[in-house]
Amino acid sequence: MRDLLASTRAEMLRLRKWPAFWIILGTWILLNLTFSYLFNYLAYTGGEQSAMSDNLPKDVLLQQMLPAAVPEVFTQGMAMFGGALMLILGALVLGSGYGWGTWKTVLTQGPSRSAAIGGVVASLAAVVVSLVLVAFLADLAVAALIAVSQSQSLALPALTASLHGILTGVLILGMWTLAGALIGTVARGPALAVGLGLVWVLVVENLLRGVSGLFGPLETVTDHLPGSAAGSLAGAMRTVDGPATPGVLDLLSRSESLVVLSVYLMVFTVGTMWLVRRRDLV
Repeated sequence: MRDLLASTRAEMLRLRKWPAFWIILGTWILLNLTFSYLFNYLAYTGGEQSAMSDNLPKDVLLQQMLPAAVPEVFTQGMAMFGGALMLILGALVLGSGYGWGTWKTVLTQGPSRSAAIGGVVASLAAVVVSLVLVAFLADLAVAALIAVSQSQSLALPALTASLHGILTGVLILGMWTLAGALIGTVARGPALAVGLGLVWVLVVENLLRGVSGLFGPLETVTDHLPGSAAGSLAGAMRTVDGPATPGVLDLLSRSESLVVLSVYLMVFTVGTMWLVRRRDLV
């Protein structure tokens, strides 16, 4: 346990001093605020319905920008865009250790392999939880400013809805982060891992879902892919009819999505730890 805590502290120190880490997290916060609030606010004040605002009526669009709607709004971009960024982070964190040769040093001179990789997984979990909470608070702050500027209610979202939104965000981003970590471990390098992960998230799953209707058994498989489960969990937060954000789906129920994502979290974590422990470093 002492080695695990020491490894976690060391990994957190490395991440805090790594510019790529802050760039990825900052990019997601910026994209979240831009697509969830900035474009919608411009469409609302401009008085025109547009594809950027899902062609929603002005009154519905305004309600989506108020604090009460934050749990729904801030999870909609996580299934694809936020997940893709966190997959990149996971791939960089694990893959860079092979590319830079630091894994060889840590695992031969430092703590046990279990403690070393456990520290990495624990630090990634802490990063995901912190990012979701920061995004939630940032969205609340922006939504409150919009509510004040438009003389609307500052009522906070219900506690249950807030907890559902935060749990949804943690599961979705956590799953994609650990998926990236596993790919980075398999590829033993960041570049190939990032490329393979993005192709899967942005291309392969969409193509498989597109052709699944032609072959019944394939549809059952595609409905339970990582992106399908993440999109379905984000879709379960939706309360407004209309075009969904790319990646947001309604293939699985909330409970089914929770189970599938939990299984993927466990598989990706165990797979990453097993590979690091059992495989040669060269």
